[in-house]
Amino acid sequence: MHTLYVAQQGCYVCREQQKLLIKKGEDVLGEVQIPLLEQVLVFGRSQITTQAIQVCLQEDIPIAFLSRMGYCYGRIMPIERGYRQLSRYQQQLTPQERLIIAQRIVETKLKNSRVFLMRQYRTCQKESISLAIKSLNYFAQKTLTVSHLDQLMGIEGSGAVQYFQALGECIAYDEFKLLARTRRPPTNPTNALLSFGYQILWNHLLTLIEMQGLDPYYACLHQGSERHAALASDLIEEFRVPIVDSLVLWLINTRTMNPEQDFRYQEGGCFLNAVGRKKFLNAWLKRMEQPVGTEKQPRWDMLTRQIRQYKEFVYHPVQGYTPYEIQ
Repeated sequence: MHTLYVAQQGCYVCREQQKLLIKKGEDVLGEVQIPLLEQVLVFGRSQITTQAIQVCLQEDIPIAFLSRMGYCYGRIMPIERGYRQLSRYQQQLTPQERLIIAQRIVETKLKNSRVFLMRQYRTCQKESISLAIKSLNYFAQKTLTVSHLDQLMGIEGSGAVQYFQALGECIAYDEFKLLARTRRPPTNPTNALLSFGYQILWNHLLTLIEMQGLDPYYACLHQGSERHAALASDLIEEFRVPIVDSLVLWLINTRTMNPEQDFRYQEGGCFLNAVGRKKFLNAWLKRMEQPVGTEKQPRWDMLTRQIRQYKEFVYHPVQGYTPYEIQ
């Protein structure tokens, strides 16, 4: 089953027999067989015809409309589609089942951070990076020994401090130097890029979670509330490094981003301006459309595949959940 991502601006989706066509003007950019389609995501100023919407609803295929930043405006779903039972299963997960998955999430995040730094170390052999790699290996092993979520969050925080200090050493240009991770607000261009990328990824994951019928407010690692969709915060952890951090480092070290032209500074914070956001989003969409893995599927599908696996875990907790790990 496939997810159709309509990300190129100004194009539209229409129906032709048992296919959906993606067109721009009279040019056909792509097509997908309707029986092979699981969901449709339409970004920005792209459109979908009434006939295409109708056949999707008839075939139980949900459609979501998102901004280019991944914010979901809303979804169109068949009337009979409902997952109340799935939400109940999420609520019935035992504390031990949730702890085991939380451990795996943090362990994988730390492992991904370590592997990413190891790759950077090949061309940037600094002692601080080497020490961070060793520390992250220690913290990853330690995650499996804890018995409480508070302890696990403490290990995750300690690992993050080590990682971001080392990540700063991988940056080639002083104007982007990263001394520490700052969030609210981000205080320099690199933190602004990281925050923007994480927000896009979080928004996108939230949409995919809801499209799969999962309740985004019940999670394993993070605590949900009316204002916090904790499951998106759980599932973003395994993707921060391979998707956002790697893209940010590439944008900086290739001089794609300009610290003076692409950012605005106000009230002690640093934020991407309109030009910077456009640059980032263009690079983001290209990166997400690139095929990865042995199956050569776009990174978009990698997200859906992991969420689908988490859904199977909710139905069958004994199967567990395996976060995405950089090889």
